[in-house]
Amino acid sequence: MSKELADLLFPNVDKTLDYYEQMYPERNLEKGAKVTRLGPSPTGFIHLGNLYGALVDERIAHLSGGPMFLRIEDTDDKRKVEGAEELIINSLKFFGIEFDEGVTIDGYKGEYGPYTQSMRKEIYQTAAKFLTEKGCAYPSFVTEEEMAQIREEQEKAGVNPGYYGEWAKDRDLTLDEIKAKLDAGMPWTLRLKSTGDPEVAMKFKDGIRGEINVRQNNLDVVVLKNNGIPTYHFAHVVDDHFMRVTDVVRGEEWLSTLPIHLELFFQMGWRRPNYNHTAHLMKTEDGKKRKLSKRKDPELSLEYYMRDGYFPQAVTEYLMTLMNSNYEEWRMKNPDKSYAEFPFKAKNMSSSGALFDLNKLNDISKDVLVRLSEEEILKFMLDWSNKFDQKAHDLLTKYYDELIKLLAIGRGGKKPRKDLVNCTQIMKFIGYYFEEDFDFVDELPERVSKEDAKLILKEYVDGYSQEDTNEEWFEKVKTITDAHGFTSNNKEFKKNPEAYKGNITDVSTAIRVAVVGRQQSPDLWSIQQIMGKDRVLNRIEKYLDRL
Repeated sequence: MSKELADLLFPNVDKTLDYYEQMYPERNLEKGAKVTRLGPSPTGFIHLGNLYGALVDERIAHLSGGPMFLRIEDTDDKRKVEGAEELIINSLKFFGIEFDEGVTIDGYKGEYGPYTQSMRKEIYQTAAKFLTEKGCAYPSFVTEEEMAQIREEQEKAGVNPGYYGEWAKDRDLTLDEIKAKLDAGMPWTLRLKSTGDPEVAMKFKDGIRGEINVRQNNLDVVVLKNNGIPTYHFAHVVDDHFMRVTDVVRGEEWLSTLPIHLELFFQMGWRRPNYNHTAHLMKTEDGKKRKLSKRKDPELSLEYYMRDGYFPQAVTEYLMTLMNSNYEEWRMKNPDKSYAEFPFKAKNMSSSGALFDLNKLNDISKDVLVRLSEEEILKFMLDWSNKFDQKAHDLLTKYYDELIKLLAIGRGGKKPRKDLVNCTQIMKFIGYYFEEDFDFVDELPERVSKEDAKLILKEYVDGYSQEDTNEEWFEKVKTITDAHGFTSNNKEFKKNPEAYKGNITDVSTAIRVAVVGRQQSPDLWSIQQIMGKDRVLNRIEKYLDRL
């Protein structure tokens, strides 16, 4: 019956599995080389979990000398969004993930395509016909309404939901009964005729979790939908075999369906790949851990980091700390090496949930940016602003040469400043420098009255010289300080504070507010050297007019 049933269901399938075995032969790889794939759905949303998985894929493949490819898993028409493929490719490329083969902006690259599942229907149908001929699959005519009724009855009976055993009514249809239903034009799906016993546990070695127990599958799952397109279960098994994938990286949510995939590989007679089930990205909220959510957490989307202008190196560096806990120790010992030189191991990944912390990402960003040159930082900011903030782009372009000098302030030496995080933050950080929209943000320090500020600033203007060295400039500030009831001797001020209006910190802060509009900034003398005398004095005059 099985051969006749297969011919009945798939009359137009004239190829065999051997045909595709020859079309997609084993890859010619060095010993130990691994082949990985990223298989996102084109839903129009690319998230941090995709990048996290892609980075694991990339490390597993490239550290072993093998390739990584991009496969678009678009068998669900309802979720497909126009332009999603370009979004996936460009977003991952932004963060340094480039594929050796697979789907590209310009088409397919590689010899194991097509790399889009909707283009591989003929291959799936051939595999499905094989399963049917073997007696491991059958057509099911059960409707959605009937499935809903079955689930309701199972709930009342207190048994596991699903289409299996006594609930699988179509499993034992005769060939004549099947023919009659087909002749009547009834739509059908192809289901796996499972042989598993859920009471039997199997030992399984996961690349991340080590040895785990999984129950055998007893569900007669759908392998082909009524439009002839496969479900994820069947499509990924067929594709991973013919694309010769050795290692699959996917989220822990797929652990529950692992028995189905193991049975499908077994029934097809194929060697299964190594599975690596990553833990969810988590966050702490109200003292409790929960999974990052598309609905609740904007930071899950990759666009969040692109729009805020996080440098891709910083995000990658942070994800590496989540992937292997010993990465941070390695980085401290190897500050100038590429993350690609780190001996990443999937088995060292956490299986209990990687805790995502935006504050830690920001700290790592500071460390990454301090290793970049001012030219690298500004080049990235120009690219970012050209896409996301035209006003910022105009300012960065206009003041480019000055900003190179401005960003360099305090970034040299043994203890460089670490206060740059991302483009949005940097634009706020250097906002005081632009004349456009400039404003005096902060008030005078508490111990400097408006009257004292006027006297201090007028004397500062009178004695200002652009040619002063840092030391000469500071001596003038000390003189002004001591002349107006403040003290330049901080030790004396601590010892006898009531004898003075304040100290040199108060005076220099008042000058800083008049020049840059803020109580805190990088070295003021250096800023003034870049601004030039006219701009410095104009700022102070404007501030005096406000007092």
